[in-house]
Amino acid sequence: MHPISQQHDPLFDQHIDRTDSNSIKWQKYLGQDVLPMWVADSDFKVPQAITDALHNHVDHGIFGYGSAPTALTELIIERMQRLYHWHVEPEWIVYLPGLVCGINLAVRSVCNDKQGVACPSPIYPPFKSSAKLAKRPLSKLPVELEDKRWLMSLDDSALLPDTRLLLFCNPLNPGGTVYRRDELQAVADFANQQDLIVCSDEIHCDLILESGCQHIPFASLSEEASQRSITLLAPSKTFNIAGLGASMAIIPNSALRKNFIRTRAGIVPDVNVLAYTAAQAAYEQGQPWLDRQLAYLRRNKETVEHAINAMPFLTLPPIEGTYLAWIDATKLPVASPFKFFEQAGVGLSPGADFGNPGFVRLNFGCRHQTLLEALGRMEKAVLALENEQMAKE
Repeated sequence: MHPISQQHDPLFDQHIDRTDSNSIKWQKYLGQDVLPMWVADSDFKVPQAITDALHNHVDHGIFGYGSAPTALTELIIERMQRLYHWHVEPEWIVYLPGLVCGINLAVRSVCNDKQGVACPSPIYPPFKSSAKLAKRPLSKLPVELEDKRWLMSLDDSALLPDTRLLLFCNPLNPGGTVYRRDELQAVADFANQQDLIVCSDEIHCDLILESGCQHIPFASLSEEASQRSITLLAPSKTFNIAGLGASMAIIPNSALRKNFIRTRAGIVPDVNVLAYTAAQAAYEQGQPWLDRQLAYLRRNKETVEHAINAMPFLTLPPIEGTYLAWIDATKLPVASPFKFFEQAGVGLSPGADFGNPGFVRLNFGCRHQTLLEALGRMEKAVLALENEQMAKE
């Protein structure tokens, strides 16, 4: 593999054994020689400020019912204004114990029994399952490669009758596309023409890796976009605290917000107090750590892009955001690329879960050394397969 910059960061290069930490990522292949490169959490130790804040809370020794800290709400409002020039009112924020429940609540609160849901395809699996669980019709808008970027097709002919909600994802998972302003405006125009509410999953908004790209919240485009939006955010991917469960929906439209809150009542629990503590510490003191993580992930991204595109049968367009590589293995002469690489000792996410079995998704939110080992195993497997094919010819 082509050597990438030898710049190191001891904070992110350190090995942390996760095998005995109840990590679903690492338990999946426990006792097997398979590197887990699948589910979207990273192997990086969180900012020290988060650990310190949690220690202080634990030392207090009482864990009763809690409410959202005013300081956290103020941090989110300030963050949206500073980063995106998006004015958010405190009452717009609805705290959730996870982003996936926010997707499901959006489906059930926006659509009645006869109204349908649209989403990109391929897409993060809970988009599709949320419609299925709620027994709402699902329309799939194909995600297509345009000038080496994955973009959702805005084709009204793909919509089933009475579609009411569009589940959108920016940065795109999988695919890593960071939508430009004109592309977002096209989505807004499409939603306006079809009278769709847009639930925008923006959980990877802090993980922008491509130079020149900038995250733009869908709701910040205009007042009209704002009023037909539900924006889902969380510090979980950014700061690797997904297991604590602190997310938020930002819903400017009061009627949408009331329906959303009514739908969650008695079903979705409140955020736990330690999650609030971690989220506040992350947004308050986590930026220096995040800057270092982004630099590290950019090096990993360069490594992945070069290595995959140098392998026979595989292609990988540039990754603009997220730490997830959506690898095209459709030319790989095997029945299941996922099983092929799993047998080679690399546990990826199967593309079938997202809507295309010819692809696999690789999580490069890990030590550079681990990434190189995984890519080496993949390279060895595809080269052996190529040699087998050549021998048969």
